[in-house]
Amino acid sequence: MEDASRWEGDAGDPEAALHRSTLTLRINGTERTLSLDHRTTVLDALREHLGLTGAKKGCDHGQCGACTVIVDGRRANSCLLLAVAHDGAAITTVEGLADGDELHPLQEAFLARDALQCGYCTPGQICSAVGMLDEAADGFPSHATETGLPGAGPARLTAAEIRERMSGNLCRCGAYPRIVEAILDVAP
Repeated sequence: MEDASRWEGDAGDPEAALHRSTLTLRINGTERTLSLDHRTTVLDALREHLGLTGAKKGCDHGQCGACTVIVDGRRANSCLLLAVAHDGAAITTVEGLADGDELHPLQEAFLARDALQCGYCTPGQICSAVGMLDEAADGFPSHATETGLPGAGPARLTAAEIRERMSGNLCRCGAYPRIVEAILDVAP
């Protein structure tokens, strides 16, 4: 897959203008209007056009979770999402989780538990954990347990349940035990 930013510099080319759209994304609570090539992913829009480099480009195939962000309240692999298909979406990145100088409780727990090594996957892990905790609070079952129905009340989170729900986020360093501990510290 070619990098969509390659076509971004064709502003003087009338043919290139046919392949661009103006869209608005609500990034971390702030509306941002962008003119992007139709092939630009949400990940590339965040990193290359908005300077938000927390979400990482790992596999670029939706298999590692390093690019996980929260889109309209649900966690998503931003490398798989075309930005033009998300016009008007609310997107929260790891940079938007903190409240000023006060870190999000999961960010605090990751630090307290030393739930990272190289740190490359950590933003995606944290965003995924935030989304996972919201899903569990809404009663969404995991694929492994299939207990409960969406909206049926909070799902019980055990270490095994957290590992299953976080299985889309890979860590090459192997910080999984500490990641699970950090999430358990914050889980209700």
